Amino acid sequence: MAEKHYILGMDIGTTSVKVCVYDPDTKELVAKQNKDTAANIPSDQGIEGNKQDVPKIVSAVHYCVSRLPRDVLRHVRKIGVCGQMHGVVLWKDRAWEKVEKEGVVIRYEATREKMSALYTWQDTRCKPEFLDSLPKPDSHLQCYSGYGCATLLWMLKHKPEKLKSFSRSATVQDFVVAMLCDLETPITSDQNAASWGYFNTENNEWNTDILNSIDFPINLLPKVLKSGQIAGVLSSSWNGIQEGTPVGVAMGDLQCSIIATLENDQDAVLNVSTSAQLAIVADRISDLGCKTIEHLPYFNDSYLVVAASLNGGNVLATFVKMLQQWMLEFGFPIPQSKVWEKLIALGLDVPDGTNMKISPLLLGERHSPMAKASVENIDLSNIQLGHVFRSLCDSLIENLHCMMPKDILRNANIKRIVGNGSGLSRNAVLQRAVEQYYSLPLEFTSGGDAAKGAAIAIISAN
Repeated sequence: MAEKHYILGMDIGTTSVKVCVYDPDTKELVAKQNKDTAANIPSDQGIEGNKQDVPKIVSAVHYCVSRLPRDVLRHVRKIGVCGQMHGVVLWKDRAWEKVEKEGVVIRYEATREKMSALYTWQDTRCKPEFLDSLPKPDSHLQCYSGYGCATLLWMLKHKPEKLKSFSRSATVQDFVVAMLCDLETPITSDQNAASWGYFNTENNEWNTDILNSIDFPINLLPKVLKSGQIAGVLSSSWNGIQEGTPVGVAMGDLQCSIIATLENDQDAVLNVSTSAQLAIVADRISDLGCKTIEHLPYFNDSYLVVAASLNGGNVLATFVKMLQQWMLEFGFPIPQSKVWEKLIALGLDVPDGTNMKISPLLLGERHSPMAKASVENIDLSNIQLGHVFRSLCDSLIENLHCMMPKDILRNANIKRIVGNGSGLSRNAVLQRAVEQYYSLPLEFTSGGDAAKGAAIAIISAN
């Protein structure tokens, strides 16, 4: 019987860690695990800051991998990693340790004393006036609040001493790769580098001259490899995975979720999880006459044409929590699952064309950071809960449609939209809005999440 060769895929997301073992021969998942990280911590910037505890994230990685079957893990021959983009964590020396039991490494741990928190993509400390004061990047991509370089430049101005106490920085998924491979210098992918700002995707280089001109600490920037390449090898055996197993450079979770979902070049992918993204694949960067669309590095020198909204499942989840809180104040605690179930049932009962108009920009948008949520055209005919929920779902898709109109999909010969993410797959009201605004069928394929995509993307690595 032929020896099995599996791939371990890991997705270090905004709210959870997901891992899977992928069989490239059958293209099936052999095993999978996930765990919420519960890693959010208070920021000294109040609601404008968004930070996470990296040791908790690393603990969730260990939890997931350690619960996969050992007889499966011993057949793992490569490890693919992806995670939440844009964010930055800083550290000094090797900010991790191997915990051994009877001479065998049982887990890796991050050393809190040697590292900063993870400043995530949701961090809004970089106000428009601060970003406007920065030099323009040599890139087709802009630099927004929550992007690694913007956060580091903010720290350079407001907390220079803190910045001086660290010698390394990268995304949290890059940190995990550095930890597993015991890398002295972190390595990132072009996908993650582009998500930081001040990176030119065409020559695959940081804007070092521009950053040097404003005294940015260039030594903090990670080395860059193309997505799919190998960053290093596992420095010790780990839960049955052999020492020396190749580990791929960490990639973007969006790109990996797309590669796991796309079936042909006439598909667009709509992902609604914490945030929301609509994407198609293109061979090159082109001017589509739409400033709310970005071209992100994909695989094999192609690009993802993306409308990336900050407002997605997070807005709906906030609405649900608000309702829960209101009911609790009346003395009626209601489980979240019951609220969702009722909202979706009520929303589906609402005929097309509710006239309430909601602006769902609770978190603003990168192209309009100061935008707020609002409701218009409230009257006696539309104040029922089902109408409000239907309007809120419609507004999220309408916002995406404003960012990437259906004409762009039509001109790219897109024939259907493939759905991805729990925020969409569990919400039939949102699904109906997609078909209404884009006049295309919405389908859910066997597809998969970003962890599976990380495994698929690493298979072709050298």
